[in-house]
Amino acid sequence: MFNIATVQKPADQALRQDGLSLLMPADLTASLKLDAPPWQQGWNALTDSWDRLPPDAHLLDGGHYRRRRHACFIQELAGGTLEQTPHRAHWQPLDYNALHGGFERWFDPVEPAVAEAPAWRELLASLGRLFAQVKAVPRWYIEAHQFRIDTTEGVGRPTPEGAHRDGVDFVVVLLVARRGVKGGETRVFDAHGPHGMRFLMQEPLTALLMDDERVIHETTPIFPADGQDRQRGVRDTLVLTYRAGGFQSP
Repeated sequence: MFNIATVQKPADQALRQDGLSLLMPADLTASLKLDAPPWQQGWNALTDSWDRLPPDAHLLDGGHYRRRRHACFIQELAGGTLEQTPHRAHWQPLDYNALHGGFERWFDPVEPAVAEAPAWRELLASLGRLFAQVKAVPRWYIEAHQFRIDTTEGVGRPTPEGAHRDGVDFVVVLLVARRGVKGGETRVFDAHGPHGMRFLMQEPLTALLMDDERVIHETTPIFPADGQDRQRGVRDTLVLTYRAGGFQSP
């Protein structure tokens, strides 16, 4: 477990055998059966929306290093539909998020032009179909989080809650951009044993897919890169969660 093979396993096989799959940018479109050049062009047109993320008003560690937007979707696998739900709060139990669990967090919604864009919808739907090959379910309840962690205060914490599970079936962390920072090491641990691995996601469109029942994950703090203006250091990600049993709620 936790050995990323030199010859990449198919993503569904890696999830079944190892509980995770790390896809390099060149593997992402092939693994998800996305029409590579058109999809990537469409995706690239959405990345400037991370420049417009509002501050996260719910950080309880006193920091101001995180910006985010949030949206929810339901994917019907038999009918092939993906529908955005009315905007709703994000909620996690304290068992999964000791810092921010136990209360409803309302974030600004993902911009309509982003949530309705073909590249966005194709990404979410393709991941849902992949996960259904690992766990056969009729539908997925999907939450999408756009994150920007910055180094304006000298340090930014991608996972201030520490190593955690999310209380869902599958989690995706997609790197959108990384500029002017050091640190930010991703760590994944066996939820039921001593094994783990650590690596640095550096290239945009690197994606980590995880079986949330089997692994625990975290990302270490980021700092301004040597000689870099701390006002410019950012790490942008899209985090997606897929849950078969409905959205988490109080």
